[in-house]
Order: sequence, then C-alpha cells, then structure tokens
Amino acid sequence: MAGGSGWLGLRRIDPDDKLTVVEHLGELRHRLFISVTALVVAFAALYFFNSWLLDLLLDPLAPENRKLLALSPTEPFMVILKVVFGGAVLVALPVVLYQLYAFVIPAIAVQTRKRMLLVVAGISTLFLGGVLFAYFLVLPVALQWLLGFAGDDFTIALRADEYFSFALTMLLAGGLVFEVPIAMLLFARMGLVTAQQYRHHWRIALVVIAFVAAILPGGDPASMFLLMVPMIVLYSVGVWLASSFGRPAPWANLMGNDDPTPAP
Repeated sequence: MAGGSGWLGLRRIDPDDKLTVVEHLGELRHRLFISVTALVVAFAALYFFNSWLLDLLLDPLAPENRKLLALSPTEPFMVILKVVFGGAVLVALPVVLYQLYAFVIPAIAVQTRKRMLLVVAGISTLFLGGVLFAYFLVLPVALQWLLGFAGDDFTIALRADEYFSFALTMLLAGGLVFEVPIAMLLFARMGLVTAQQYRHHWRIALVVIAFVAAILPGGDPASMFLLMVPMIVLYSVGVWLASSFGRPAPWANLMGNDDPTPAP
C-alpha cells in the first residue's frame, strides 16, 4: 500500500511499498533539496547577525585575548563565512534530520509522523544540549587552562581562523557526544547490541569514553574530565533506553534463545 502524500509532494513511504530505483532517487532528490534549502535560508538569515555570532564565540576568551590576528586579506571574510555556516547547520539541523529519518526509517518499520517528529526533536534537543554544555562549561575551562598553561613564558596572540575553528569544533564535538544514547538505542533497536551487553562491557565503554574525551579538541585534563562525566551519564541513559526499547538480536532464535520477552 502506498504511503500518503506529504509536504511539497513528498509521500510517506511504508515498508511494504514497492518503489522503483527511479522513484527512490526522486524521493531522495526532493529531500536533499529541502535540506539544502533549509541550510541556505538559515545561512542567509544568520549572515546579517555575523557580528553577534563572532562576539558570542569570543565571549569565552579573557578580554585581553579577544583581539585576534588575521594574516591575510581574505581571512576575516572566510572566518565570518565559516562561523555563519556553523550556526546555519545548527539552525537547519532539525529539518535535515527529519528528512534523513523520514527517508531511511520507513524502510525498516512503520513510523507515524508524530513519532518521527518526537524522535527528531529528541535528537535535536540532545545535540543543542551538548553544544550549550560545551559552550558554557568545556570551552571556557579548556581555554583558561591552555592559555594559562605556560604562565608568563609566552605572549598570547590568537589567530582568528585557528581560534574560531577550535571553538566550532569543540561545540560540534559537544553536540555529537550528547548523541551517545541515541546511537546506543539505534544499535539496540536493530538487534545488534543488547542492554545486557552494554552492562557487561561497561569497563570497555569507560576506556572508550576516556579515549574519546582525550582526543577531542582541548586535550587538557580539565576539559577531558568535564566531557567524561556527561558521557558516562549518557551511557547509562543509553543502557536504559536499550533495555526499554531494544529488540532481540536477529540470530537469537537460531542460537536457541528461549527468552519469551517480546520486543517493544
């Protein structure tokens, strides 16, 4: 049975729909068009607020370090474009995620529009929460530790392109870190990993968390600790989600698993 029509002529695809390759490509093209349009609109709107965005990213710096160096005539312009693009990605993220989710998930299971919106809202909220956490806690601590590490041995002169790249990468990393429960739930819903396995391998998870926190931008002990704490909490949330909404592994019955617990 064919799915119903949606926004801009896009129809909701059900798992039992039989679409040709051309129809799949057409749907993908339309969803990519919507995603790119949302990104372009967000970029155009935020460009008028580029000064505010720059000031926002400079705020975690100490006042004496906020006068950044530009080593080429094009660097200020390119930095502004980079910062505005980073803000546009954050603003357009819910639209992009919804289009991606709506294209991929129906091929696996029937999803109502309300559930899809709730899932995308949850993913976007977690990402935004991670960005805010990195901005208000991790980034200021990392900058204070890194810039003050050598005391008075160095004269600090930050380059604009390098600083804003560092700040944007730190914020992106914070947003992605907060998606850990969603990734764990996805693997559990696919039957690839169970909640019991997540619990059993908690020591390995702790080592991975420490490794990820160490290689993220900053690398100082303070920011590493600040990143590890929420990641451990989010891992626990992911275990709970996997336990509540996970599915048994597809090969469980073949291996004689007689667990009568039905999949949610």
